[in-house]
Amino acid sequence: MLAEGEHYRAFDKLGAHLIQFEGTKGARFAVWAPNAEQVSVIGSFNNWNREANPMRSSDAGIWSSFIPGIEQGTLYKYHVRSRYGGYTVDKADPYGFAAEIRPQTASRVWNIDNYAWGDAGWMSNRHISNGLSAPISIYEMHLGSWRRVPEEGNRWLSYREMAPLLAQYLHDAGYTHLEFLPVMEHPFDGSWGYETIGYYAPTSRFGTPTDFMYLIDYLHQRGIGVILDWVAAHFPKDEAGLGYFDGTHLYEHADPRVGEHPDWNTLIFNYGRREVKNFLIGNALFWLDKYHIDGLRVDAVAAMLYLDYGRREGQWLPNRFGGKENLEAIQFLRELNQHVYAAFPDVMTIAEESTAWPQVSRPIYVGGLGFGLKWNMGWMHDMLDYISKDPVFRAYHHNRITFSLIYAFTENFILPFSHDEVVYGKGSMIGKMPGDEWRKFANLRLLYGFMFGHPGKKLLFMGGEFGQWAEWNHDTSLDWHLLNSPAHSGLLRWVRDLNTLYRAQPALFDLDFAPEGFEWVDCNDFQRSVISFIRHGKDRENMLLFVCNFTPVPRANYRVGAPLEGRWREILNSDAPLYGGSGQGNEGGLEAVPLPIHGRPFSLNMTLPPLGLLVFKCEDGVSPWEPKQ
Repeated sequence: MLAEGEHYRAFDKLGAHLIQFEGTKGARFAVWAPNAEQVSVIGSFNNWNREANPMRSSDAGIWSSFIPGIEQGTLYKYHVRSRYGGYTVDKADPYGFAAEIRPQTASRVWNIDNYAWGDAGWMSNRHISNGLSAPISIYEMHLGSWRRVPEEGNRWLSYREMAPLLAQYLHDAGYTHLEFLPVMEHPFDGSWGYETIGYYAPTSRFGTPTDFMYLIDYLHQRGIGVILDWVAAHFPKDEAGLGYFDGTHLYEHADPRVGEHPDWNTLIFNYGRREVKNFLIGNALFWLDKYHIDGLRVDAVAAMLYLDYGRREGQWLPNRFGGKENLEAIQFLRELNQHVYAAFPDVMTIAEESTAWPQVSRPIYVGGLGFGLKWNMGWMHDMLDYISKDPVFRAYHHNRITFSLIYAFTENFILPFSHDEVVYGKGSMIGKMPGDEWRKFANLRLLYGFMFGHPGKKLLFMGGEFGQWAEWNHDTSLDWHLLNSPAHSGLLRWVRDLNTLYRAQPALFDLDFAPEGFEWVDCNDFQRSVISFIRHGKDRENMLLFVCNFTPVPRANYRVGAPLEGRWREILNSDAPLYGGSGQGNEGGLEAVPLPIHGRPFSLNMTLPPLGLLVFKCEDGVSPWEPKQ
């Protein structure tokens, strides 16, 4: 029974399943509605007749029936008559595997078990690609606005049309993973998927569940991992959805002080109710199982953790100890991660948690929430605040680019420049940069270069990789024509080369979450807004030296300490002409000389390009404590 234990595969029984019963083909329907007086299946097959196909109830509040003749694609809903107050409503199936295209809200019968997957090679080795010591560079995208077909009324690409285009683009740009904004069915385009109504159904906007499987399969076969944005913090009030499902507050809290989000006008799950936990944890496992998903990014975790989130005094109820922590949500998140990693140890769970809640990405047995990774929102805000300032003022805000290293290893961080940074009047990534057009592109190349040098996995929202000028609009395609411009194509090439360097150099990912993987050379030159640091791999001599000049002033004869003698090759320069830069640099490399500085026995006398980032790798040096023979 749902109320008595852990039933995380309820999707095998609830919902609509095409079966053969006593020699007759049809569909078995089952729905949880314990406070209903009567439930019936209505649909295209019975002309939406509420009396034609009544269901039978069990002691557990499960209503079920077998209806012969039902075929794949059949539209249906549940007509619910509550035992309280004469309330009646037509509901979409909470466990429906497919849905009618919006603005209609019916569920659709679909067999999701007959797709022939071809990604066995990826699945058997994805523990390597998803590991904490692996290079993880994520391309975040919205399915409806990546590309459209303007010749055909600006229509969407289907899942199948998108597969080869998206896989090729990500492969060429060097990304390791793709993260979709929520693909679960949602009635309102403007919610971007974050107001989910069909938790078990990929949106029908772009095709069928089988088509979505094809897209994932295609990406896997080309070495791209797939992450889904997953929303358990809230759900919309749409009549066909989960709210007030059987005439009672079944999935949500009855008291609006704990059951509604005032900021979003949405409902909050009752995380303390066992059936609700079964529904949500089962949903997470469903996507990982049936769709071969490689990770789940859990949206708005802070909204789940704090009872006073978005509320003023008097609008919220404290927990039983008088605090603002949502104890039931904390337990739910721990159980979620525990069961996900027990069933699929080679996937990742990612928390979008915007506060300083401790140990989000630490194991449950040490008091953590059990996530694999956490978005570093503090780093993102600090960097955007810093880089948006005119360089003349950056000396007074130098701590913005150094502060993150104080806490960089307290969590397993992802560094995100996500969709949230390019909406609601915030402007595009290139639009945030100060100065004329040349300086804007130079600043953005420098920002991305610093991100790839900084400890943590990487995430960039679509359009940012080539300098989309316009703020993101979910109703239109990205401005792909901009790639005809050398400045925009140069930026995309820069991102590609950063991804290539990142994947090729263990110093950038081996010790991403260990202090041993990062070492400041000089973080104190605030007057010239220059920083320098070293990234280490497990092999200590496998190191990279980064030097960043956050001003438009070229600096000749700038000396930087080096731990090894020998030649240091300049392997990346954001000011190179092929990226749109001015071409200033160090002619491919420098010789370290025995002139100590910054606490190092050697130093490099270099030219720093304006608003530029340099990356050096020692070719033949040895450390002073390991002299040449």
